[in-house]
Amino acid sequence: MASALSATLPNLPPSLHLRQPYLSSPALLPHSPFFCSVRPITLSSSLIIGGGRLQCRSKASSSSAAEMASEKSQGKNVKVFDSEEDLAVALAKYTADLSDKFTKERGSFTVVVSGGSLIKSLRKLAEAPYINSVDWSRWHMFWVDERVVPKDHPDSNYLLAYDGFLSKVPIPPGNVYAINDALSAEGAAEDYETCLKQLVKNKIIDLSSANGFPKFDLMLLGMGPDGHVASLFPGHPLVQENKHWVTFIKDSPKPPPERITFTFPVINSSSHIALVATGSGKAHPVHAALGDDQSSNQLPVQMVSPKGELIWFLDTAAAAKL
Repeated sequence: MASALSATLPNLPPSLHLRQPYLSSPALLPHSPFFCSVRPITLSSSLIIGGGRLQCRSKASSSSAAEMASEKSQGKNVKVFDSEEDLAVALAKYTADLSDKFTKERGSFTVVVSGGSLIKSLRKLAEAPYINSVDWSRWHMFWVDERVVPKDHPDSNYLLAYDGFLSKVPIPPGNVYAINDALSAEGAAEDYETCLKQLVKNKIIDLSSANGFPKFDLMLLGMGPDGHVASLFPGHPLVQENKHWVTFIKDSPKPPPERITFTFPVINSSSHIALVATGSGKAHPVHAALGDDQSSNQLPVQMVSPKGELIWFLDTAAAAKL
């Protein structure tokens, strides 16, 4: 069994190969992730680059809500779309273009996803032309945070990603790095960090020369209505964690209480971050991060400040207060 499994996995030490993928329900989750014990598209808005930012101009009006919101982004790299459908189309192209760039440059493409509504916004990648043009065999997929629950549990970010994305694209199961949910929150965080360090040694994940933290090619982040990103919540001490790559939380203000999460030094070491927010419930944290509000109560989303590229993907509802 070990040798058959090892043949499907990346070049990891035998000790990691012997750890089988966790699969609570084979009928439900046939993808069987690696157990990390380690048609031309026409947008309804045209993008106009100027002043260090990306603006969106509606075909119907030269002063649409999307355009006005972009103009108030104070030089941040922001895309505002008239609908979530348009956002999903643009996000797919952005992701596919980066996939092509990194697979040609590095031979692999490391992608980190969050949970929540972000997964739905990735759906266009599973459609033409990307389902056939993307080199899915070079993708390596990770989670910026995960709930310490079984993988078939409704709260699992893995299950959400499987249902909405992984079951629709041919990423090799050995390139999908799920947490070991049989461990405690502390153990799962330590285990996931060990896995990342091994993948750095194997040159699947890059390492930042500036700070020694892992440097993922693309991090796809959502955020909560309270401005949290990953499982880093407003006012929680973990937002200040700067030594570990992966840490754990047992008192999450949002259930379930036990989770693992990347820390801000890892998030901000990414080459590219796409921060996706849709719906009116995200308008307040979007305004806090991009508007002229100088409140002293900094939200976690305001701490997303990568050394690489950060692009905001917003629909008009999320950008309504800009």
